[in-house]
Amino acid sequence: MSEIIAARDEDEVAEAVRSALGAGKSIEVTGRGTKRALGRPVEAGVTLDLSGLVGVTLYEPEELVLSARAGTPGADIEEMLATSGQMLAFEPMDLGPLLGAPAGAGTLGGLFAVNFAGPRRISHGAVRDHALGIKAVSGRGEPFKSGGRVVKNVTGYDLPRLMAGSFGTLAVATEITLKVLPRPPMEETVVVEVASPEAASMALCAAMGSSSEVSGAAWLPAGISSRVPGLPRAASVVLLRLEGVLPSVTARRAMLRTVLAAHGAAEVLDTEPSRALWRAVRDVAPFWESGERAVWRLSTAPAGGPALAARLASDLGGEAFCDWAGGLVWLCLPGEAAHGAEVRAALAPLGGHATLVRASAAERARTPVFQPLDGALAALTRRVKESFDPGLVLNPGRMHAGM
Repeated sequence: MSEIIAARDEDEVAEAVRSALGAGKSIEVTGRGTKRALGRPVEAGVTLDLSGLVGVTLYEPEELVLSARAGTPGADIEEMLATSGQMLAFEPMDLGPLLGAPAGAGTLGGLFAVNFAGPRRISHGAVRDHALGIKAVSGRGEPFKSGGRVVKNVTGYDLPRLMAGSFGTLAVATEITLKVLPRPPMEETVVVEVASPEAASMALCAAMGSSSEVSGAAWLPAGISSRVPGLPRAASVVLLRLEGVLPSVTARRAMLRTVLAAHGAAEVLDTEPSRALWRAVRDVAPFWESGERAVWRLSTAPAGGPALAARLASDLGGEAFCDWAGGLVWLCLPGEAAHGAEVRAALAPLGGHATLVRASAAERARTPVFQPLDGALAALTRRVKESFDPGLVLNPGRMHAGM
């Protein structure tokens, strides 16, 4: 059974890593465990629990900067920001319900580690694009800090961006500094019924090519839209979100209606139903009740996303929908098999990568969870891993076997 070490500050994290390194043990890094089922299973002699590293250490609303310890619940941070009319602009996903964990329990360290952004990714970027600084402990047990207000970098690396999305395999993040932005006072969603995946792609491309400043763009086929709150009917629909102040949203809505006139009649959802709708899209709510079925996250060229989603759903007997103007495909498959070879073969002609977000531990052990690396990229990844964690102590094998 794995030994559990609950760290309360950076010194205790460093001591835990040094102790494990000296004893020849590996470490699984975790917070509240909401994302523990994401990635390859980790067999470690020590579980390092960061849920005690809580608290906002810096918040300057006028400077749009926030720093918090890694175990701080993301929901607490978002609630605090909302009281000042601000937000985490990358729209962090709540993966808990999809992975069988409670909603609203994820931590700042977890969302930074996986680098998953929500629908606003198309206009504001991912988590790493808002990371200003980091405090962390390397696999050598050495504390370091980079960027943000400490202005100290390791030569050759933009460390906050490098660490975001590394799933705790390079270092143990103990504190993260992020840029925050003003929260739009209102939003609307323009809903356009479309007849086919190809029609969806054309409508999405037209909207994104306009000056309407769309901050969310998704396609839901009829079987998915019937399980999403706020939609006027169960139909194949394109969803387009506009955010800002009332005069701006009104003008951009009129512009968007003109752009979409050839693609079908448009209906408009007001702020509250719009927000509920995009939370469901962000958190992949249509797949929450699908049990142990495998769920894939495919990133590809937006123009081909709807057709890819429809083809995979048809060929494999599953369900799929698109976010990020077609560039992100969520695919849920029947049964326990992940069908990794088929999914990646269908994706290959379009380019992109596929991540197995949900599956049984056995399926995650035998199917590459993350996109397999080619020779040069695998060698580079290994060198980066070894420069921060030469003993392969931290979350070994979580992303790729042997690393």
